[in-house]
Amino acid sequence: MREFSNRRNPILPLEYHVPDSEGHVMADGKLYVYGSFDDREDVYCSEKYHVVSTADMEHWTIHEESLNGNQIPWFNNPVAPKYSGIDWSHPTPFIQKMIQRDLENGVDMKAKFEEAEKEEKEKPALLFAPDCLERNGKYYLYFCMPDDSEGVAISDRPEGPFTNPIQLPCGGIDPAIFIDDDGQAYYYWGQLFSHGVKLNEDMISFNRDEIVDDLVTEEEHFFHEGSSMRKIGDTYYYVYADMERGKPTSLGYSTSKSPMGPFTYRGIIIDNDGCDPASWNNHGSIECVNGQWYVFYHRCSRGVQQHRRLCIEKIEILEDGTIPEVKMTSQGIGEPFVPREVIKGYQACEMSGSVYIGVNEDAGSAEEYPEVLMNISVGDEVMFRYVKSEQEWKEIFLKYRGSGKVKVKMDGTCAGEITLTDNKDVTNTTNQEICMEAGEYEVELEIVEADKLEIIEIMLA
Repeated sequence: MREFSNRRNPILPLEYHVPDSEGHVMADGKLYVYGSFDDREDVYCSEKYHVVSTADMEHWTIHEESLNGNQIPWFNNPVAPKYSGIDWSHPTPFIQKMIQRDLENGVDMKAKFEEAEKEEKEKPALLFAPDCLERNGKYYLYFCMPDDSEGVAISDRPEGPFTNPIQLPCGGIDPAIFIDDDGQAYYYWGQLFSHGVKLNEDMISFNRDEIVDDLVTEEEHFFHEGSSMRKIGDTYYYVYADMERGKPTSLGYSTSKSPMGPFTYRGIIIDNDGCDPASWNNHGSIECVNGQWYVFYHRCSRGVQQHRRLCIEKIEILEDGTIPEVKMTSQGIGEPFVPREVIKGYQACEMSGSVYIGVNEDAGSAEEYPEVLMNISVGDEVMFRYVKSEQEWKEIFLKYRGSGKVKVKMDGTCAGEITLTDNKDVTNTTNQEICMEAGEYEVELEIVEADKLEIIEIMLA
């Protein structure tokens, strides 16, 4: 178990990669976040889950392993029931466009997928995105695995450990659980086309004949994967990875007056495109904690689609039921950064070009700044949101390695240009003048020149 305090993005210490986040306030009043766990270089997720909890959105606990895929008795078991998931031999229009785009770039994703299926006789026992809710003092954790199997495990505590896994009679990914005001529980899952069904009172079974298909679809609702259900007033909110902008980097939502639809597409809540050059998917949820609504989502790092990190932003539910789109921030659920408050390079919330947040290879300083902004090229841009001061902004401090020249913009207006000189490839610190009137700003660093440049942290005053 690990305890720490933080209100900035990313929320967790850098070695904990918890994407696909489902946030639920449980009976004890604490928020619990359930997600998968990235700790492999080659694939999404891993064989384990870690539950994260907080009583005040500042002091957090990362609990011990709550479930391990190697505990699942039917996985890689040839006699276990098999239920098919998505049929990739009949790609949807959006998927066809992606396949064509990859072919134009010299990558045959379909051939690579088929070849991998032939070569991999026994799949690793990966645990994909989960969800969890409580009923009658028991906590039910729903999960899915690479063989399209889905299951549920049970615990007396919201953080687990979860035991006695039971296979569910369906196939696919990304389960979601919802209990309506009348006590009826609903189970959702799917990719490209979602499915839903009423759960029996035992929370571990349902009638396959009652499954409703195509609750939300890619063609009508831009649905990709990652189902999550909430009820606000008399309206049901289906939140999911949204394809409207060409790839599933957004969290979008559709609404209905019934938990089983029909659903109407309403828009995007947040888009993580730009968190990393390799940014590809998103998966998360919304939850009200102490009267404030939040969106839970993830951002990838290190120039790859994996190593996704838990991030949280405040959101608003308007009187008409809509949710205005919010931007990714560095400040997270805290207040804007104040003058002379250090902003770590890995807290950058958006970037363009080749730059990404990567592992600092300087072992001597790894504890102080384990990850930095690296692979920086001319023309790259890096964003930090937000800083706030009641006094005029006059200085910027940078800790860096290498050399270069950087233009500092605040809400798009140039506040100054700073020169970074090299000192034998060691860590350097510089403070230089900028000029901007008092107020709240997003800070953008535009790279004008770069030679082995890495940005470790910044501070404004």
